[in-house]
Amino acid sequence: MSDDLAQKTEELSLESKTVFDTKEEFTAKHPLNNRWTLWYTKPQTNKSENWHDLLKPVITFSSVEEFWGIYNSIPPANQLPLKSDYHLFKEGIRPEWEDDQNAKGGKWQFSFTRKHEVTPIINELWLRGLLAVIGETIEDDENEVNGIVLNIRKQAFRVGIWTKDCDDSKLKTVGERLKKILQLKDEQKVEFWSHDASNTKGAEAQIIL
Repeated sequence: MSDDLAQKTEELSLESKTVFDTKEEFTAKHPLNNRWTLWYTKPQTNKSENWHDLLKPVITFSSVEEFWGIYNSIPPANQLPLKSDYHLFKEGIRPEWEDDQNAKGGKWQFSFTRKHEVTPIINELWLRGLLAVIGETIEDDENEVNGIVLNIRKQAFRVGIWTKDCDDSKLKTVGERLKKILQLKDEQKVEFWSHDASNTKGAEAQIIL
């Protein structure tokens, strides 16, 4: 060890209080404003399986610490199989259009083509989306966001934010912040589709930002 490094080591101080000082502080949890459920849609293995067979709840959590424990225990986005999905929704809301909390709403969405330069960063972007949703920084006081979805498809990764309704005045903030979270350029557009329009042939996006 050099004299300089030895001197710096001796000058280190552990006087500052940390969470390690007491059992109570070390085990403290930081609660979220809502409880959240992680869902997973597995790829279909035979034609007899329907959507309800494939969609399963994984776990529900209510604190920052629980979130990190779950996130670090599940496969990252870029390692999920094709035709699978992650869904993170407020507890009590199923990630289905038919759910009462989703029925009158829609989704902001962007698709990343599966190019080599996109694949490594999809994990980071998905994490940033998750944190914005559970931290409720994806919106102000609109209380519109029900959940976030990641679709793994052959041609693209799709990230979507699901909302309670289709009121333009409540949706703009969510769309603008999704663009920032996904690090999109000005010319890259996010689109809002009502769930009804998504099921209608020839329908167009309600909002494009």
